[in-house]
Amino acid sequence: MDITEHVNNILDQMLAAKGTQNNFNSIEYINKIFPNEQSLSNIDEVLRILKEKIGELDNEIRNVICSQKSVEENGRKTLEEAQTLIITLTNVIKEIKTQAKQSEKIVNEITCNIKQLDNAKRNLTASIIMLNNLHILVQGTFILKDTTKKRQYGAAAKTLQGILDVLKHFTKFKHIPHILKLVNEIEDVCSKLGQQILADFYQTFDVKNVSNTLSSNQIQLLAEACLVLSILEPKYKRELLNWFVDSELSEYKTLFQDNQDIAWLDKVDKRFAWLKKHLIVFEEKIGFLFPPNWEVSECIAIEFCKITRKELIKVMNNRSLELDVNLLLPAISKATAFEKLLSQRFTGASLRDGSNERTISKKMTNPFSGLITGCFENYLNIYVEAQDKNFAKMIEQFVEEHSKLDQQQVQKAEIFITSGKLFTQYKNCLIQCISLSNRLPLVLLSNTFQKYLREYAHKVLQSNIPRVGSNLSIGSISNTISNSSGGVLSAASSAAGLIQTFLKDLENKSYSIAEMIQLCSIILTSNYCLETTQQLEKKIQEKIDPLLNDKISMSSECDIFHGIMSNCIQLLTHSIEYSCAQPLINMIKTNWSNVDTPFGHSPYVTTLISTFQQLIPVIRENLHDLPIQFYNFCTKFSTTFIAKFISNLYRCKPLSQGGAEQLLLDSHTLKKTLLELPEYQATVHHKIPQSYINTVVNGMTKAEMILKIVLVSSSPSEMFVENYFKLLQEKDISEFQKILDMKGIKKSENLVLCDLFRKKCLNLGKDYDSLANNDGDGQDIELDSTLDSSRIKRLEKLIKKRL
Repeated sequence: MDITEHVNNILDQMLAAKGTQNNFNSIEYINKIFPNEQSLSNIDEVLRILKEKIGELDNEIRNVICSQKSVEENGRKTLEEAQTLIITLTNVIKEIKTQAKQSEKIVNEITCNIKQLDNAKRNLTASIIMLNNLHILVQGTFILKDTTKKRQYGAAAKTLQGILDVLKHFTKFKHIPHILKLVNEIEDVCSKLGQQILADFYQTFDVKNVSNTLSSNQIQLLAEACLVLSILEPKYKRELLNWFVDSELSEYKTLFQDNQDIAWLDKVDKRFAWLKKHLIVFEEKIGFLFPPNWEVSECIAIEFCKITRKELIKVMNNRSLELDVNLLLPAISKATAFEKLLSQRFTGASLRDGSNERTISKKMTNPFSGLITGCFENYLNIYVEAQDKNFAKMIEQFVEEHSKLDQQQVQKAEIFITSGKLFTQYKNCLIQCISLSNRLPLVLLSNTFQKYLREYAHKVLQSNIPRVGSNLSIGSISNTISNSSGGVLSAASSAAGLIQTFLKDLENKSYSIAEMIQLCSIILTSNYCLETTQQLEKKIQEKIDPLLNDKISMSSECDIFHGIMSNCIQLLTHSIEYSCAQPLINMIKTNWSNVDTPFGHSPYVTTLISTFQQLIPVIRENLHDLPIQFYNFCTKFSTTFIAKFISNLYRCKPLSQGGAEQLLLDSHTLKKTLLELPEYQATVHHKIPQSYINTVVNGMTKAEMILKIVLVSSSPSEMFVENYFKLLQEKDISEFQKILDMKGIKKSENLVLCDLFRKKCLNLGKDYDSLANNDGDGQDIELDSTLDSSRIKRLEKLIKKRL
């Protein structure tokens, strides 16, 4: 081993012993201190410096170890002291617990005696109170007997109240014979007292003594007797009131017997006048005898109402043939007014008494409502029949009013005034009927409402739909509908048949502007009737007895009004479609095989756009209150027009390449026009529904695809068929044949292409729909590959210019 290796080993051992990190390079460090041989002359000085540093480090380590040792010793002492303190504290706590138990034992011994004293005191107090109550009860019973004999009812009332209050404390002691005997004695005295007071009233108000004026002693005696009855069992008070009210109304029963002329409905107000006068006399002479909370006047009034109801039922049954609406309604009106007067005079507290026959709802504003008028409920069919006749006359008046109107002078569509009159009358009848009854009569009235809603729909709305080129009069139309048997369904079928007749008329002629405005008026009125009928149905369902709620339904009438709106929109659609018929005929008559270069849109397109822009805004302005119905019309018209346009495209044959390009440009122009048409020259713009936009885009895109297929070269045949499926995606051989006819394909080539088409359909099978995933760029590539580039650029320029 050479010297260098030896030195390195020693250094490594030193470094390992010192715990030096492995990244320390001893050789580099030595080379840094001794860069050359001359520097080795200072080795002794370097060793001295290193030894001094080592000595300093050793001293520091020694000091740290010493200080660490002292800290450990201090910590150990502190821990020992803490343990000593914990032991001391534990001993103190044990001592405190022992003393606490001893204190608790001493307190229990002291409080035990206190509790015994408290119980003794409580029992003694209860015994004293019970003996005192018993004394009061015995003495009170003696006093009550004495006051009863002497008819000193004022003193008896005070004593009786005290006795009854004290008697409550003896309820659980009734098993004691002495207490039971005393209780029975008190009950016997109370019974005798009650019977004695009733006898005093019977004697005082005996028929023989009615004319005599009460003395002050009698007044005081009876007034105090009423105070006693208020304390006694309720049966005595109830018996007295029943007898007294019956005696007060005995005169009324005699005067208004059912065989008397004054008992008939035309003199029903005399009954009410009698009660008003009688109550005034009663309250002046003897009303003050009774406590205010007895509500004796109210009791008399309530019994009067019950008697009146029974008597009116009896008299109406006896003279039912004489009843009519002119007699019934005034009587009901007077009875309703009288019930309202009673609600203003009395609180209805007697009606809310649990013993009363009638239960009053908390929501009822008039507790007396129906006490008398309830007798008329079984006769309200007379009222409903009268309303039926009134509505029939009203409908005839409406028909006459509309027949006199000059529709040519109407400048703007409006809701028919007659519809407002009809529903106003409905509202008045409904309010009146609800005030009379919310049961079967309301069901009958609802049926009458439904009947004349249908009459109005047929005789007024349906009959005012303008007809073109026919001798059938409005009157005959109304008769056809109204005479149809089978109810709503038959009427709807008749209406549908008439609409088909109207549509046939429109095959040869279109509506004028005035007639279109008339149709818009009918749409507005039908929508108003539809919404108001729904509100009417909801209101009746809210007011009618819940048990009869399922009998109220006006859905069939709503369907009729909805159907009229749909029919009018269909008529408008066909009318404008007919206005577009001649330009489409000119489109077919054009010799497209001679067209060489597109020249802007064709003359027939100009005529179509002019027709659109002239007629559509008229409908929009007259249906501005019903944008939904207007856009519904636009959607239906665009659907029928586009279908007609595509049908006429197939008839434009044969097509030259220029002719196909011209029709493609026309299609782009019509698509743009149709998309903008709903808001053309509109003062207030609305957002066009996406459904309408989709209808126009999808329909006109198909027309464009047809023309693009026509522009595709038929050679090679396989490529043409492939492009057909990519552009049009129609598997109908007849559609494919129509396109071949538009291209003017020869018969031999036609057979080859049709055969390829059938094979392609078989190969595609159910996976044919996957072709829809091809985007428009692919279509344009196929199209561009078959056309002359200069013609393509010119065509695109024309299209962009038009769009």
